[in-house]
Amino acid sequence: MKTDELRDKFLLFFKEKKHKVVESDRLVPRDDPTLLFTCAGMNQFKKEFMGQVDDFSRATSCQKCLRTDDLDKIGKTDFHHTFFEMLGNFSFGDYFKQEAIQWAWEFVTEKLNIAKDKLWVSVFEDDEEAYRIWIDTVGLKKERIVKLAADKNFWPADAPKLGPNGPCGPCSEIFFDNGKDSGCKKMDCSPACDCGRFVEIWNLVFTQYNRTGLEQLEPLKNKNIDTGMGLERMASVMQNVRTNFEIDIFKPIIDEIRKHIGKDLAHDTQSLNIIADHIRAVVFAINDSVMPSNENRGYIVRKLIRKSVMALKNLDIKEEFLYRLVPIVASVMKKPYPELENRHSEIASIVLSEEKDFIKLINCSDKIIKQQFDSCKDTGLAAFTLYDTYGIPLEITLEWTKKNNKNIDIGCFNKFLENQKLSSKKKSSMTGDIFVDSGIDFSKTKCSFIGYDLKRDTAKIIHIFKDKTEVDTVKQGESVSIVLEKTPFYAEGGGQVSDKGEIVNNDSVFKVEAVIKQDKAIVHIGKVMKGEFHLKEDVTAVIDYEFRSAVTRAHTATHLIHAALREVLGEHIKQSGSFVEADRLRFDFTHFNALSGDEIRKIESLVNAKIKQSIALKKEVVTLDTAKKSGALMFFAEKYDSQVRMVTVGDFSKELCGGTHLDNTHDVKDFKIISESSIAKGVRRIEALTADKANEYKNESLSLAKEIVDILGKNEFNEQYKLLNTKIKNVTKRLDELYVKIIVQQSSSADNYKSYTLKVQNIEKGSKNILRMLHDYYKSNIMNNFIVVLGGILEDNVNIVVGVSKELQDKGINAPLLIKQIAPIIGGSGGGRPDFAQAGGDKPKKLDEAMEEAVKLSKRLIDENIS
Repeated sequence: MKTDELRDKFLLFFKEKKHKVVESDRLVPRDDPTLLFTCAGMNQFKKEFMGQVDDFSRATSCQKCLRTDDLDKIGKTDFHHTFFEMLGNFSFGDYFKQEAIQWAWEFVTEKLNIAKDKLWVSVFEDDEEAYRIWIDTVGLKKERIVKLAADKNFWPADAPKLGPNGPCGPCSEIFFDNGKDSGCKKMDCSPACDCGRFVEIWNLVFTQYNRTGLEQLEPLKNKNIDTGMGLERMASVMQNVRTNFEIDIFKPIIDEIRKHIGKDLAHDTQSLNIIADHIRAVVFAINDSVMPSNENRGYIVRKLIRKSVMALKNLDIKEEFLYRLVPIVASVMKKPYPELENRHSEIASIVLSEEKDFIKLINCSDKIIKQQFDSCKDTGLAAFTLYDTYGIPLEITLEWTKKNNKNIDIGCFNKFLENQKLSSKKKSSMTGDIFVDSGIDFSKTKCSFIGYDLKRDTAKIIHIFKDKTEVDTVKQGESVSIVLEKTPFYAEGGGQVSDKGEIVNNDSVFKVEAVIKQDKAIVHIGKVMKGEFHLKEDVTAVIDYEFRSAVTRAHTATHLIHAALREVLGEHIKQSGSFVEADRLRFDFTHFNALSGDEIRKIESLVNAKIKQSIALKKEVVTLDTAKKSGALMFFAEKYDSQVRMVTVGDFSKELCGGTHLDNTHDVKDFKIISESSIAKGVRRIEALTADKANEYKNESLSLAKEIVDILGKNEFNEQYKLLNTKIKNVTKRLDELYVKIIVQQSSSADNYKSYTLKVQNIEKGSKNILRMLHDYYKSNIMNNFIVVLGGILEDNVNIVVGVSKELQDKGINAPLLIKQIAPIIGGSGGGRPDFAQAGGDKPKKLDEAMEEAVKLSKRLIDENIS
């Protein structure tokens, strides 16, 4: 059974059991400060587990998960993963143990047709209820039921003793038996043994307690079911393979790696499995807009890429390779996650950039490691500093110490590493508790938003909170939070700031300074400026119309700039974030290169053209499926309901958006980009102004330019501009000349071969201009009978120049002859005159190899052409 079929079969089975099929949440949890990544199917149902049940009490899902707790086990075991999919069925105060156990047994034995004699189960040692259901209802022999302690069969593990506080409960697990010839082969082997014979395929958690302290378990009023079946693990059972890494969604990835390694390395399954596992995690994380960085989630992605590069190094793949696996992952996973197919090129570019940076670091690591060990006598601290500050893995440092007859205090290194982990955990906002209480329970409160059309309306006060305590009356001078039964005030969300304004009742005035959404309640935060307000009295909500209009102009402009970016730069552009305030906006988007002045002008002109065209906006509520089929763009950070609001601007833009928008593009009035910058690797930010602010900015810029021209005069201005340019060029030229002199002073003497001079040299930060100037110096000083080959790396580009003297040209050796054979090594091509040729390429780490080939080629040509 293919993995895709297994996934579909599970969801369909529980759909037929009246469960709502809920789409997988993102890997980055929304509104959950306890989690770095989504790591379980139940994460997106926390509110339901806390009793905040709305439109369904049964759910089923296939959840994308990412866990890093077992990172060191990846590749060493058959079943551990960083990224995996978790199948689950959930009950929120609906059915309990009887149905959960019966349905699980029905699915594995009837729908998957797994032989009953291959299945065992475990129960919590004190859970007599579950034990009796397995025997009396399912009919399982008690010899196939194992009773285990709380460290094995309680969720969270050993929660009664170790915590954390919150909902918890016993669990029952279903195991597949690989047979007596597997694992330890002992006669008394059972699921209690960790030898690998018994594979856990399904965990049924019976959430029936609330832990309030050590061994303090209070029965929950509403008992819940939370089950988890690892998709990859169950697929390995269904496909009759020994490990998860042999199933159909892993095999194409590993097969591709095998094509590029020697047969003698094909046995290194640990490295193969690490790479296959990590690239899946990286692809899905980046697809959810977690960019590689040095902090939090981005650090995990960077770490996975670097560990993969190290695993590739073990397989003797020392070039950038990981990025080639991205389209394979996208292809394998396209049925459940079709969005990967559209983004794999962009994701591959991000991975490639990370690979290049890390390989460059590895290639220059010897110098950095030597400096660190020379300056720090504590070898454990030196190794940790290299790891923590420079990102040099311990494996690289160990290789260097072995070559240089040095030792590392590994115990000291591990101590520093553990302290760093503890420090990071303390600084992190991840609290570790399962559920977080905001202090006020809004779960039963409903407040409808009626503010799209700006009609003034009266509404009843349904809650007043002061310092998290509900009160009946508030008076002048008091700062409080008020909840109405309905409101025209837009709550901050989707990157848009909240409305401002007033809530009034006769002569009483409450100034609304901010509006937030808590669960389904819209909370107005502010201060009573005059009079007093009472619970359940009718009031009038009045928003600041001018402020709302200015914010709305900027919000509509973000949709226009999004569409313009995609038209000018390409459809790989995806929104990564935004912030919209009064006539000012910032828009973050995925793109690897800085925008040129010409690109910025094109984007700005396109937006202003759409403003002048006076295009009517269409705002409609449609089903999510209809919106997807229409091609509407969706923002990665939103989780959408079954009914969504779609905003369309002619045939130019179509997005899902709950924010406020204009009726016509003409009302944006004007648009001006004021900055473009990088905020993270692969993420750019544009800041812009609309309406009067945009016009004022333009006028100020023109006024400043005019003021300079008025002071200097037009002719003088032009002369000063030319003079400044000339000065910059002269300074640059002088700096280049000084750099060339330094290079000459520090360089070794040229080699002689059969009375001919060979000068082959690598130049640090060698631009084409530096290489040309250095060539001219050597040419004028060596005078005759020479071949000069100079190579230099500048950023990610590599350049080579070749010079050949007249005497050698006359004997059939010329510069293009050399350059055309050297250039392919650095991934480029070149050409030129008989005396001088140049080439550029994109493989800087191949420069040393190219220089070595230049020496060999020069000597061979001399041997062949000169008797």
